[in-house]
Amino acid sequence: MKRLKVISLLMLTFFVGFFLGNAGASQSGNQSDDYRYFRLFTDVFKTVKESYVGDVSTKDLIYGALNGMLKSLDPFSSFFTPEQYREFQQETEGEFGGVGIEIGIEKGRPIVISPIEGTPAFRAGIRSGDVILEIDGEDTSNMSLMDVVRRIRGKPGTKVNLTIMRKGLDKPIRLELERAKIRIESIKWTKIEDVGYIRLSQFTEGSGREVEKALRSLTSQGMKGIILDLRNNPGGLLTEAINVSELFIKDGKLIVYTKTRKGEVNRYFSRRKPVIPENIPVVVLINRGSASASEIVSGALQDHKRAIILGEKSFGKASVQNIMPLEDGSAIKLTVAYYYTPLGRLIDKKGIQPDVEVKMTEQEEEKLQETIRQKKLEGVPGLILEPSLDPQLRKAMEIIKAGQRKYAHPVN
Repeated sequence: MKRLKVISLLMLTFFVGFFLGNAGASQSGNQSDDYRYFRLFTDVFKTVKESYVGDVSTKDLIYGALNGMLKSLDPFSSFFTPEQYREFQQETEGEFGGVGIEIGIEKGRPIVISPIEGTPAFRAGIRSGDVILEIDGEDTSNMSLMDVVRRIRGKPGTKVNLTIMRKGLDKPIRLELERAKIRIESIKWTKIEDVGYIRLSQFTEGSGREVEKALRSLTSQGMKGIILDLRNNPGGLLTEAINVSELFIKDGKLIVYTKTRKGEVNRYFSRRKPVIPENIPVVVLINRGSASASEIVSGALQDHKRAIILGEKSFGKASVQNIMPLEDGSAIKLTVAYYYTPLGRLIDKKGIQPDVEVKMTEQEEEKLQETIRQKKLEGVPGLILEPSLDPQLRKAMEIIKAGQRKYAHPVN
């Protein structure tokens, strides 16, 4: 009992000391509230250690409290145990075992931002906007984003069962997926007649260099215009979003800026001359699966009127997370800022509104994806495009071939 009182006192002393060391700008009333709730925490900790029916370690209690603390903030902040942090570091190297979906949290449930082309999820027909109700029979309503990711990922060759709800359907869909080694091939490009087409599926290390290579190759062949397809691109590295944007935007122009709760602003400008001439029209394709870095690029090109943004409203994720390692090998991922477009638009939870809205019906999207899946399963090589089944791609080609810039409108 004496040992527990010492632990409780030490924890209270730590929390109060932490608070006093970081509360220079706080009001005295807030200080009193913080002290009271820190004391409440240590009282509960002491009660659990003394009265809980089973043995529980201090580490497990603190890790659980930290997990709950970060989970309460937003869908993208989270706590990693040392083991989870090591797994996270391995997974961000570009290869991992999973089914190939980018996930967010919406209204307390995991939602598919986008499937990754060529993965088990893509082949099974999972779509942007699908809500994951269960993972291996376990309800997802109380799971954090990292809990969902950890349950879906796993050793290649093992299986995971997902129950999903799709807009327009009366009953959930149950799918059994076999995990595979997921390697992200972020960029593909080709020609559609005399129009250059670049699909960027994620902003990974080197994406800017690869897009530049594609642009130089296509413009050297005399393309009349460029289509940059960011549909179902869930984002990635901020640095690569800037690298891609400056391939189109004049030197010295603002691409994006971030702002913290304290008002600290970081501005990111184009540092080079654009790769393609201004007289070559650019159309950027977006949809509800376009998020984060995709929205940085779309917003920058839209604000500077360098491209026509076409398709459907994007996902609306405009928050910046930092990974902060802790002394015991654990870490936190914390939302530290929001990013804004050059004209000061905060698109978090709002998304980018396209200049030219072209919606795809559920039937059109299903037919297009099924055709692409079938051709891939048949071993058709390279990038598969089906303009006859893709109204957004058709409209982009129409705009470029007509040489029209009139579709772009001023941003309010």
